[in-house]
Amino acid sequence: MKTFIFATAMMLASAGATYAQRDTTAHRLADVVVTGTRSTTDIRHLPMTVSVVDRRRLEESQRVNVLPTLSEQVPGLFVTSRSMMGYAVSDGAAGGISLRGLGSSAGRIMVLVDGHPQYQGIFGHSISDSYQSMMADRVEVVRGPASVLYGSNAMGGVVNIVTRKMLADGSSTDINLGAGSYGTFQGEFTNRVRRGGLYTVVSGQYGRSDNNRPHFGFEQYGGYLKIGYDFSPHWTAYADLNVTHFNSEYPGSTHEPLEGAEQWITRGVASAVVENHYGWTSGAISVYHNFGSHKINDGYGPGEQPQTAYFRSDDALTGFSIYQSATLFEGNRVTVGLDYQHIYGEAWNEDILTGDVTADIGKHRENEVAGYVDFRQDLFSWLTLDAGVRLDHHSQSGTQWVPQGGLVFRVVSDGELKAMVAKGFRNPTIREMYLWHPANASLRPEEAVSYELSWKHRLMGGAFSYGLNLFYVNGDNIIQTAMVDGRPMNVNTGAIENCGVEAELAWRANRYLSLNGNYSYLHMHNKVLASPEHKAYVGADYRRGRWTLAAGLQYIDGLYTQVDPTEVDENFLLLNVTAGYRVLPWLNLWAKGENLLAQKYEINYGYPMPKATFMGGVNISI
Repeated sequence: MKTFIFATAMMLASAGATYAQRDTTAHRLADVVVTGTRSTTDIRHLPMTVSVVDRRRLEESQRVNVLPTLSEQVPGLFVTSRSMMGYAVSDGAAGGISLRGLGSSAGRIMVLVDGHPQYQGIFGHSISDSYQSMMADRVEVVRGPASVLYGSNAMGGVVNIVTRKMLADGSSTDINLGAGSYGTFQGEFTNRVRRGGLYTVVSGQYGRSDNNRPHFGFEQYGGYLKIGYDFSPHWTAYADLNVTHFNSEYPGSTHEPLEGAEQWITRGVASAVVENHYGWTSGAISVYHNFGSHKINDGYGPGEQPQTAYFRSDDALTGFSIYQSATLFEGNRVTVGLDYQHIYGEAWNEDILTGDVTADIGKHRENEVAGYVDFRQDLFSWLTLDAGVRLDHHSQSGTQWVPQGGLVFRVVSDGELKAMVAKGFRNPTIREMYLWHPANASLRPEEAVSYELSWKHRLMGGAFSYGLNLFYVNGDNIIQTAMVDGRPMNVNTGAIENCGVEAELAWRANRYLSLNGNYSYLHMHNKVLASPEHKAYVGADYRRGRWTLAAGLQYIDGLYTQVDPTEVDENFLLLNVTAGYRVLPWLNLWAKGENLLAQKYEINYGYPMPKATFMGGVNISI
């Protein structure tokens, strides 16, 4: 019944849009992206589906992390969570990103910051507490494989956080402070300055919460620094540094409680980039260093003895990337690139009292080098062909050929029909190949082929738009743990077969009111965790005078929190509302409530989510 209500509401909104008077203040939706092709490109000429969540959308929910907003705004994308604040790592962690049934807990969704990969070198997954709203200008999500351009871990899709910069001379400072339920506090600031060609961005963030269970505290510090210089209209360079540290308590699940479990995690990335932009050609050379340090006390159960050692690990991913995109003749664009990565990971146990190493778990290094080419050609004014291929060599798991191809038919004004087929892959991680008893150094890369047919249409000068996607994903060589010769071993034995439909719409009804909605249905031949079968969202933004109001209603059904030994699934309906009032041109007060229907639900098995929570705060912009 709830699914029917959502479907009916979305159809009514669509019908109402067709009869609305054209709003002369309506603005055209953003059509330019960088993630799908590495160079700035009109999204209407790309065969893949790219969703864009802009700065305004990220700000209106007053969240310090970008992922909850993506989970609402991007059909087919879902992010696990376990409490008021903090995703953490290790057992019971959340922040796993699932896209069309492929999840990042195993490293199948690539997270980028300005095109540079972000993931833990030993375990291969992203560290979700690092993805702060303070540094994001917008987030671009490629829904489907992007391994031709981004290699391993882009098997199911890409989330690219595009960072902020100052475009005009001057300075701007934004401060956001808020506090609310369960002793939660969030504070962040960003200062942006430009003087001629020189610009800087400095951001800082602090957050803490007791969360909704005893011994579930979370505290986080973060900072971002970018320094850039535009030498000319054609050449620019920048260097940046992003560091996040968090301390997290972990009480275990309600079924298996723990005592003394804690985590101390530091993650960071530094990069330097030189770009050129000449219109007919553009490209970049970049180097980046992704690093992390982890100290974990796994805790102990009732009646057990406390842990005597911490689990410790350090990892790093150092990379080099160069690409150039050029128009060789009319309607053509060719991109050629080369990537290199050195992946390092070391793990050991450390005595809690003395700090001595009690067990050397392992130290390993891997190298990966790849070259790729992507060719796009407008065959007619209404037809674009795109084809690409990547040759990727990993020092342990071997060589991969990764093709993709697609067609774009612009059959009507402001509308396009897209057909796409693409291969994605994921190389096995250091943990899967070398660490602990299931390790298997002979693992091969996971592979998946995705087929997609999509339609996107914009009406009323961009005031109204809607889209529909059909997809099918078939994967094999999926790494699972099975019994081999009487002992557990990681083997390439699993398979993926997913299909589904995604729909979305956006309507700027008038100068005050905007509506948006999306729905996704996912059919999984083999059930997986954290990938809901039904996911729907309806949102409304109202801005008039000094007042702003943003409300969102999200419905989740068929969310599996456990599949073995028995299947456990959840369904719930979440209502979130944020209101703001501009007291002065530079001062805004805000208040928000989440889960206002007080739903009782879990996203991670054994971790009940908070019922209704409230926060209030202030935004200062000078």
